[in-house]
This record gives sequence, C-alpha cells and structure tokens, in this order.
Amino acid sequence: MKSLTDFFTLSNGNAIPCVGFGTWKTPDGETTERAVISALKAGYRHIDAAAIYANEQSVGAGIKASGVAREDIFVTSKLWNIERGYEKTLAAFEKTLSDLGLDYLDLYLIHWPATKRDFENWAEINLSTWRAFEKLYEDGRIKNLGVSNFSAHHLAPLMAEAKIKPVINQIEFHPGQVQAETVKYCQENGIVIEAWSPLGSGKLINDPELLKLAAKYGKSVAQLCIRWCLQMNTLPLPKSATESRIIENTNVFDFEISAGDMAFLSTMPDVGDSGFRAE
Repeated sequence: MKSLTDFFTLSNGNAIPCVGFGTWKTPDGETTERAVISALKAGYRHIDAAAIYANEQSVGAGIKASGVAREDIFVTSKLWNIERGYEKTLAAFEKTLSDLGLDYLDLYLIHWPATKRDFENWAEINLSTWRAFEKLYEDGRIKNLGVSNFSAHHLAPLMAEAKIKPVINQIEFHPGQVQAETVKYCQENGIVIEAWSPLGSGKLINDPELLKLAAKYGKSVAQLCIRWCLQMNTLPLPKSATESRIIENTNVFDFEISAGDMAFLSTMPDVGDSGFRAE
C-alpha cells in the first residue's frame, strides 16, 4: 500500500480503500461533522459508522458538506444487536440510510454475532439477519456485506448457509492483540480483516517500548500501529476528532517496519486489549 487511495480487493471483486476513518465515540453534532470533513479533506475516502454510535446524522452531514462526490466515498454502517432478525434488520437499515442521508451503503456489517451464551438458536438468528442483508444486496441497496466481531466459530455456520458470502470481518486488532485463529480463518476464506481500535483505544500511545520503536522510524506510535496493521494485510480504522492527528494518521506510506520489529509488535502483551469479545 502506497497511499490512502490504494485499496484491498474484496472476494466479490469490489475495491475498498486501504485505510478507513473511524467515528466510534466521536460526540454527535459539530464535532463529528467537522471530523468527517477534516478526514475527507485529508484524503480519506472510507468512512466507518454504526447506528449504535448515535452520530450517523452528523456523519452524513459531514459527507454532504465535504464537497467530495458520494461515489468517491466508501461508507460503512453496522446493524446493532437489538435489531437482529429479518424484519427488524430491514427496518434498521432504512433508519441508518435515512440518518446518513444516503441512497445506498458501500458496506453493511452485523455489529456483533448472536452467541450461544445468550441464545440457544444463535446460529439461526445470525442467518435470519444475514438473509435480510442478502435481500438488501440483491436490491442494490448495499454493495458489500460483512460482519463485525465474529470469531471463526460464529462465521463457520453462516458461511455454510450464506448465498452471498461476507467479504469483511471487522475485529479488534492492534499490536499485541492479533486474534490469530479468527484472522487465519478469514484469510483462508477470502474475508478481509478490518482493524477497529488499531491504537488499542489509545492505550498504546504512551507505551514506553512503542515510543522507543516509533522514534527509531521518526514516526508517532499511532503511525507505527497503523503501518503495522497494513503490513499485517489488515485494514486499519483509526479515529480522531483533532484535525492535526487526522492528517498525521495518513502519513504511514513512506516507511516500512522491519521483520524483527513486526514480530515484536505482534507478540507484545495485550496492554491495549479492550476486553470486548463475543463468546
């Protein structure tokens, strides 16, 4: 990857920009709108949103105010847990599209899987939700379908029954948090990994070892972590509401992390682990 305009090719042949701009925990209103405008101005063409973030109207306002053509922006949203199931999914999608002020989504994700901890028929719930996704895809309302926070054991029964296979799995992924089994399953099945919280929810920024390593490359810890994600063949989704950091996070294409340093980053302790996991 050489620039923000480079892309991953999905298993259905579609392209997705290689770095996305995250909007999780960005306050609704002017803060989110301004952050999205700043990101698009800085060169991002991939915006990651979700209904549960409660800021999709502001994300949509930022997209509209940016002056960037809609067809040049890859927009993602996610279905929240209480909206699972065929009919509820269709209704939730309409609200998300209305809130964003868009005619279609580039990518729609099941935000979290139904799990055996909470539902005896968890696999059936995931499949009925997916059937609604497939209808929206066939109707031309969504260009790509995917999941989020699915482990291999959640994906396997869905993959066995899906008419249209998921092309993305968005998971927590950052130095020290590699979810190796899930990543291996996805890469073997043509599913691109998106890395949410590539900076460990900010917990990695002041890590002494990472500060030392980043200085070696003349980069910030954030830039080091984003670059590590790219070299791990995953798609990072950094977030910030500060324009200078939004710009800084794009400057990750002019250096390469050595094999030895990549190994160190991949095996460091889980200092940034959020503890969010689906069972």
